[in-house]
Amino acid sequence: MLSVNNLSVNYGTTRVVDKLNLELGQDEILMLVGPTGCGKTTILQALAGLIPISEGSMRLGNWESTSSKHVPPEKRNVGMVFQDFALFPHLTVQQNVCFRLKDTKLADHWLHLLGLDTLRDAKPARLSGGQKQRVALARTLAHEPAFVLLDEPLSNLDAALKDSLRWEIRDALKKAGVPAIWVTHDQEEALSVGDRVGILNKGVLEQLATPEACYSTPASRFVARFLGEASFLSAQFDNSKVNINNTVITDIGQVPGTPIQGACGEVDLLVRPDDLSLTTSHSNLNCTVEWVRYEGESRLYAVALDNGDELKVRVSHENAIKPGSRAHVELITTHPLAVFVKPN
Repeated sequence: MLSVNNLSVNYGTTRVVDKLNLELGQDEILMLVGPTGCGKTTILQALAGLIPISEGSMRLGNWESTSSKHVPPEKRNVGMVFQDFALFPHLTVQQNVCFRLKDTKLADHWLHLLGLDTLRDAKPARLSGGQKQRVALARTLAHEPAFVLLDEPLSNLDAALKDSLRWEIRDALKKAGVPAIWVTHDQEEALSVGDRVGILNKGVLEQLATPEACYSTPASRFVARFLGEASFLSAQFDNSKVNINNTVITDIGQVPGTPIQGACGEVDLLVRPDDLSLTTSHSNLNCTVEWVRYEGESRLYAVALDNGDELKVRVSHENAIKPGSRAHVELITTHPLAVFVKPN
């Protein structure tokens, strides 16, 4: 099990990663997400031994690396998968995968499993982006790493290919039984692929939990906004034993709530676009449509409530309402929504 304790990385006088703590399970896939410059790639480089750490430690099996005792990359048995594939252009697919391998049985196994049998003699210039990434993954797994680090492996691929290849990579990692830390800027990718998700903000890990927990009960407003579209609705919440159903009362309906950091009284309710309905055929028109975005299967609306709150609502593409129209918005969800302390 990879164990990271209070890991910090400084670039000069600037702290880029601050007191990172995590443990990686035996075959767990951990997704790291966050805005540009938050420290995601720096964490991978530190774990791989490519840069020194300023504080803390990393431990796996029979090695431990600290700020005073650096373990070089070749001693860590780590596999790396990069966004630019990092293949040798003058070598064939088979030669790339078998590079520095004495026993090629595992290489043959992964070439076959990742659908590369017919491309063994091809050189990288002949391959598509998806094929190159499969070769890079096969090469990594053929060397039997103790853990794998993936640095935005799908960022150079088109949207349709990303969707299928993310599952191929996940399945391959699970079949290999090797733990992995996967850095991405794609929130949908993180939520769908990861066993757990870690959200970074300015070098600090704000939350590390299952995808469901991070999305439905985010630890902070930053996490709520980063993982999907988030609106905050003014509400009243009684956090006492009298309110046994944890009901949250708003101007557009009542829902069960989950208090974050002891939220009570006048609060903000985290509302996702799918938690709401929107119609013009209602006797109580309580909002004005500000704009609409057509998304194919759905339409995303921004509406301004009569009380001043602004919400985003996602409905069927058949529900077409023009900007400037009066409409009725209502809470329709039945699952608990996160309740936050109202800012001063």
